[in-house]
Amino acid sequence: MDRFRTSAVLIAAALAVGLTASVPAPARAEPGGWVDAPVNTPKRKPFSEDLDFLFGALKVAPDETSAKAIEQRIWAQWMVSTSDTANLLMMRVRAAIEAKDMDLAIKLLDGIVKIRPDYVEGWNRRATLYYMKKDYGRSLADIREVLRREPRHFGALAGLGLILQDIGDDKHALDAYRRALDVYPRLQRIPDVVKKLQEEVEGRDI
Repeated sequence: MDRFRTSAVLIAAALAVGLTASVPAPARAEPGGWVDAPVNTPKRKPFSEDLDFLFGALKVAPDETSAKAIEQRIWAQWMVSTSDTANLLMMRVRAAIEAKDMDLAIKLLDGIVKIRPDYVEGWNRRATLYYMKKDYGRSLADIREVLRREPRHFGALAGLGLILQDIGDDKHALDAYRRALDVYPRLQRIPDVVKKLQEEVEGRDI
């Protein structure tokens, strides 16, 4: 292991210190399942942590515990908008989802992406809800908006893979999952999906 990688691994491990004892429930990442934001995320610090630094640490995290702690910090950055109005609407979105009123949640998200089109999680959350309603066209359109603003959004990349699997495009689904793993190598269970799809699309190694 070269000096740079050794240093990066140590940074990733240090970033996780103090976080892992109280890490919230992990994001759902079942095989073929949508990777969504955790129910609870750490409080975003007054001075935002640098996402480039966090993604660099995520890529070289030495173990799953460290990776999960770094993932939580990334979600904390994504979840909070710079707009108080958007944050208030997002709280109402969560309440609507808990009440299983998906139509209301989508209408609220319509308002969020209209007033803050730069707020990535507004697009991502609406993509998730459209997927749940099996409205793949709108879900894919929102994923495109997410990735245009944040190409490293592993949740959106995994969601893209899931939709492509559902519509039978395993080849491009595999590409999407691989892109997600390139950003987040320890993304929970996605490596198993990639292995299975790789065998189906590219065949077994001889």
